[in-house]
Amino acid sequence: MTITGNKGEWSEIYAFLRLLADGKLFAADENLNKINNMFFPIIKIIREESTGMPYEYRPNSANAEIEIYLDNERILCLPAKIFETEANYLLEEIIAHGQGSGSFGVEKSYPFIRSIYVNKLKAPTSDKSDINIQIHDINTGFEKVAGFSIKSELGMPPTLLNAGRTTNFIYKIDGLDLHYIDSINAIDTSKKIKDRIKKIICYGGRLIFCNMENDVFKNNLIMIDSQMPHIVAEMLVGYYSEITSKCAELTEYVNGMNPLNHTADFYRHKIKELLCAAALGMKPATMWDGTDEASGGYIIVRTNGDVLAYHIYNRDAFKRYLLNNTKFESGSSSRHGYGILYEQNGEIFIKLNLQIRFI
Repeated sequence: MTITGNKGEWSEIYAFLRLLADGKLFAADENLNKINNMFFPIIKIIREESTGMPYEYRPNSANAEIEIYLDNERILCLPAKIFETEANYLLEEIIAHGQGSGSFGVEKSYPFIRSIYVNKLKAPTSDKSDINIQIHDINTGFEKVAGFSIKSELGMPPTLLNAGRTTNFIYKIDGLDLHYIDSINAIDTSKKIKDRIKKIICYGGRLIFCNMENDVFKNNLIMIDSQMPHIVAEMLVGYYSEITSKCAELTEYVNGMNPLNHTADFYRHKIKELLCAAALGMKPATMWDGTDEASGGYIIVRTNGDVLAYHIYNRDAFKRYLLNNTKFESGSSSRHGYGILYEQNGEIFIKLNLQIRFI
């Protein structure tokens, strides 16, 4: 059976092999540079491709070997050097496939990954974690199994928060005559939603946030802060007005407006909290209790092959990284049902949609 996947999916296998070869998980600073003196020794990586059959991959640094266990019985032992060689080859193959190449296979890697009981690129999970690792916490001595979400710089920038009808924000438009509705809705340029917003403003209209289309996502945002829906709504107006798309710059835009009469640090802190929540567990369409599903943190595969992590001890660096490396973007207006002016009880409304992607 041929195993195929996109660059992001192959990156998960690459990270799996590289971490076993290294035997440790290095931390990253806010600019995604390796912190050489901050790492977590790996006790084992757990993969459960079939329910009830968790394979444990245990680096044995003393013998430079990787031991594979099933039901606490050692079933295979291989030199760590083989994992390093296979990881290096797989990295070359992933890089060799250009952007937008879609799904592909890496035939030379099949025999090895199957020999170590990997038959799927992505082990199924019910949460946001992509890999489960037991690490040795050098600060406390605690050895906890934690789930990490994996993102890769080798492929197209991934989304952080996916668009849907759940991520629509509803605005009332003040100061716009009803007879402008049809002409504005008729705008059908390549960036029609932004051009419609420009025309609304040109005709003297002003967007005032009213509500969110989906109560689940609204409640999830309120878990972060009671005013979070309002803050994001103001950022969306800035984005669709073509002020900027970058989260860091949109945050400064809201700082300048100061709609809630707070300090600049308040807005920066809250947006970083939102981005972190989206990265580690919060999904728009699922009721969220504030818990991090990827309880270990975030692992990022860099273009140079480094596999680095943001763990609990460098969570602040992770938040700064997220703020400086994400942007707002437009999802499909037809699929998600937004960007059309409509009239209700003599008043004009429009919905704008939120999607966040890595830069």
